[in-house]
Amino acid sequence: MGIELLAPAMFATMVVFLLIGYPVAFSLAAVGLAFALIGIQAGAFGPQLLQALPERVLGIMSNQTLLAIPFFTFMGVVLERSGIAEEMLETMGQVFASVKGGIAYAVIFVGALLGGPAGVVAATVIAMGLISLPVMLRHGYSPRLSSGVIAASGTLAQIVPPSIVLVVMAEVLGISVGDVYAGALVPSLVLTGLYALYIFLVSLVYPDAVPAIPEAERQPRDRALLLRALKALVPAIVLLFLVIGTIFMGLATPTEAAAMGALGALALAAANRRLDRRVLREAMEQTTILTSFAIFILIGATIFTLVFRGLDGDLWVEHLLTGLPGGQVGFLVFVNVLIFVLSFFLDFFEIAFILLPLLGPVADKLGIDLVWFAVLIAVNMQTSFMHPPFGFALFYLRSVAPPSVRTMDIYLGAIPFIIIQLIMVGLLIAFPGMVLNFTR
Repeated sequence: MGIELLAPAMFATMVVFLLIGYPVAFSLAAVGLAFALIGIQAGAFGPQLLQALPERVLGIMSNQTLLAIPFFTFMGVVLERSGIAEEMLETMGQVFASVKGGIAYAVIFVGALLGGPAGVVAATVIAMGLISLPVMLRHGYSPRLSSGVIAASGTLAQIVPPSIVLVVMAEVLGISVGDVYAGALVPSLVLTGLYALYIFLVSLVYPDAVPAIPEAERQPRDRALLLRALKALVPAIVLLFLVIGTIFMGLATPTEAAAMGALGALALAAANRRLDRRVLREAMEQTTILTSFAIFILIGATIFTLVFRGLDGDLWVEHLLTGLPGGQVGFLVFVNVLIFVLSFFLDFFEIAFILLPLLGPVADKLGIDLVWFAVLIAVNMQTSFMHPPFGFALFYLRSVAPPSVRTMDIYLGAIPFIIIQLIMVGLLIAFPGMVLNFTR
């Protein structure tokens, strides 16, 4: 095999391993080390290239920005497992009880508010599926719409600050986390508004699909209910705005803000007398699992990327993508289709650590703003989480949905929200100022 063919062969081998289903971290490391031996034997590079690996692994373990991942994860899990998220859903449902689609509005609002710090689509979809889906079905909501709105609201964890997805993408692309958060703020609000607009249109055209809560089951709309709503919402909202605001204003790094958020979540749970050993154990377990998952993938991706670049794979990818017809537009179309398809099979960590290091330099060379590029890719990955029959969010919801909700109901309920997400991708491409006007 010619030396110039080693990089394409390495990439193809990695894709085969991923499609077979081997663990991603070990697949990346194994393919990287195997092709390192082949490259040394072929004379593509010397064994001294591998001497950079210990330094790179040490750099990963000492990276301060990556500490935001466990802190934000811990913050989100504490808010969810302590019952604060459930209380917010119930209270918001009562506030909108007299409105058609009121429970759906509550799901969208809470999904946007708590999805970001939870950071993981699986946790958000499963939590809201367990809490909200039975309530919506009991009040006569359409199973399709109920499934769709819960799955779609769960995917807001990808794009709403302080999402750990955005932290990872910023780190991989070598850009400011604060800039990515600022750039993602308006698109996340617009997308949340589009979800709510869809529910409003459904309530006008098909009112029976989103009925109001019967008057007998509503709590009186008196001062007590408003006070309950404030008590449930204000502390969590203040905590999130403090975390995001300190980053935006440059008062704290993402890691420092995330640590403050984790401490604030503990204080909030304790103030509501919901902080116990079970909550702490589950929060620490979930944080450890997710952080270990991310770090092992990052180490495997580092091995793969080092060898791939040693084989001039980065130049091969650059020539391949810059040679596409249409310049920036052709590149963006290709990348979005590629991300859309690969997200059926790969987690966002895997896409971020495998593909973004290859795509980022090409985008930068073509004059594409990397902050805008990161936000666009994050919204794109939301779409793939919802696409039947492979969408992960649909699988997560199926695992907690009652038997009365058919799998086909979940699939069909997702389609309108996929269309909304595609509209959002189009809006970002057509109006890049939605991102660029709010970055430093």
